[in-house]
Amino acid sequence: MFGIGSTELLVILVVALLVLGPKNLPKIAQTLGRAMGEFRKVSTEFQRTLNTEIAFEEEKEKRKKEREEEKRAGAAGTPAAPDAVSPAQDARQTAAADVKKEDQACSTPQSSHQPTD
Repeated sequence: MFGIGSTELLVILVVALLVLGPKNLPKIAQTLGRAMGEFRKVSTEFQRTLNTEIAFEEEKEKRKKEREEEKRAGAAGTPAAPDAVSPAQDARQTAAADVKKEDQACSTPQSSHQPTD
């Protein structure tokens, strides 16, 4: 974790036992464990927030560049996004043609040819 081997950890624990005493050592270890757990939570939350903010800023920059490109394309006299409008117009025209065909089919009379026995 911190580059501490098992022997070094044992020496640290023995020194802590001698300095703090056997009565206080469990309380201090418990407090230290809770503090480290809280530190991990805070650092994880900080890292998550930082990553979210970075992603938000990247998206913001991307949209800003897209708007600038659209402005440049609009200033040049070319449509900014012809492909985005075209499929919607095609669907609308197809639907209108289908409705017109149905109206014509409903309005034309069926032949009055009746079968003879």
